[in-house]
Amino acid sequence: MLTRIAGRRPALGTAFADAAGKYWLSIFPRVCKEIARWRCRARQIPDPALRALALHAQEAEQGNLEGAAAFAILAPREYRAGIVRALVAFQAAYDYVDALVEQPSSHPALNGRHLHRALLTALDLDAAHSNYYAHHSYCRDNGYLRDLVDTCRTTCAALPSYSSAAAPALRAAKRMVIYQSLNHIDDPAGRQRELARWAVNQAPPGSNLRWWEAAASSASSLVVFALIAAAAQPAICTREAKAIERAYFPWIGALHILLDSLVDRSEDADIGQHGLIDHYISSTEAARRLKIIAAHAVESAQQLPNGTKHSMILAAMTSFYLSAPEASANWAYLAKHEVLTAMGSLAKPTMLLLSARRTTGDLRPRLARKIRLLRDIRVPP
Repeated sequence: MLTRIAGRRPALGTAFADAAGKYWLSIFPRVCKEIARWRCRARQIPDPALRALALHAQEAEQGNLEGAAAFAILAPREYRAGIVRALVAFQAAYDYVDALVEQPSSHPALNGRHLHRALLTALDLDAAHSNYYAHHSYCRDNGYLRDLVDTCRTTCAALPSYSSAAAPALRAAKRMVIYQSLNHIDDPAGRQRELARWAVNQAPPGSNLRWWEAAASSASSLVVFALIAAAAQPAICTREAKAIERAYFPWIGALHILLDSLVDRSEDADIGQHGLIDHYISSTEAARRLKIIAAHAVESAQQLPNGTKHSMILAAMTSFYLSAPEASANWAYLAKHEVLTAMGSLAKPTMLLLSARRTTGDLRPRLARKIRLLRDIRVPP
């Protein structure tokens, strides 16, 4: 596999330049616009606790919003703005309900399940809104969560191939809802037992995934983003949508959440939270398993229609986590090295870009000026 990647270096370089051009000149300005829009909308929430949570979720997870929007490079130019709108709304809803379920509740698992139903409604064009706050202490959000949900599904309804993408997207969202509800069971021992019992049955036959690796893939939203973006193509069939689902679930999704758990390990330990990455018996075992999963993720992405762009997104996601300072900590360093080895040349440009961005701080003002100067440059569709 690494030989094949090395042999495609010129093509990968061209693909990276094309994807980077699309993202920074066409997609990123729209992301900034959507983030500003939802920040303004969050400030209108009358309940101070919910308002603070919504604003904090947007600020703390801005990287998630920018990363979600990267999937818009898969969409034709004429649908790109709508795809950004849908992806940012879906991810903002996910981050917001995640923040809500962390708050005290008399029924944590039920609270998590009801709040995360918003993700199902966001993808189901025929579903009615439910009482998402049924088991939460606060509910006066001035329609904020419903607006996020409606923005996503209204945009999805206008996509030419959403009928083919809807079923696998809903399957992914259902896995996310179940994972989140089980992950918020009060009793730690009961939580692990129930999560393991459920997750072991989610792993596709022949994948040989450990239960926590299958659970990680179930928690990932990347398959939803890939399917929504693919639905902007004029005629994807059910078979193509299922191929995307198989690539992202389990391999790309598992790598996504396990890397997230890897870089959050110290922070989770500080608050007494047990992360999925902690189920490995040692850093050596974690590194070995992540390398295997990363290799499967690369191969799966490359085999998809539009495989080069899926590979670029995979490289960007991997680099987002591995360029974080926490990825160079003692426990994580071996895993970082092994994953980058599995990625080969694929992640080199994105690692350079994201490492530079982290080193120089927030580049958004500088990029905004550059975008204004370069706005007349024609980016290939």
